[in-house]
Amino acid sequence: MSTDRMKLLEERLAPLAPTYLEIIDESHLHAGHAGSKGGASHFRLLIWTEQFEGLTTLARHRLVYDRVHDLMPYPIHALAIVAKTNP
Repeated sequence: MSTDRMKLLEERLAPLAPTYLEIIDESHLHAGHAGSKGGASHFRLLIWTEQFEGLTTLARHRLVYDRVHDLMPYPIHALAIVAKTNP
């Protein structure tokens, strides 16, 4: 199930044309947390793209959340984001 959700995140973020994308499932770290009840997932997202150039951290996060907002709070309860421009 987690793999399907990770694949869905990849598909949703593809329009941002990331040069680097890593999705880490951290759901096991939140076992017993209220947000994990019902099987909602917790992910850490590392994404690098030229589309973040000149944007604040908040604006970068908004771009990401705009792509995945309908997946929250279920099937994804939490998404920790590291959003950078290309090195």
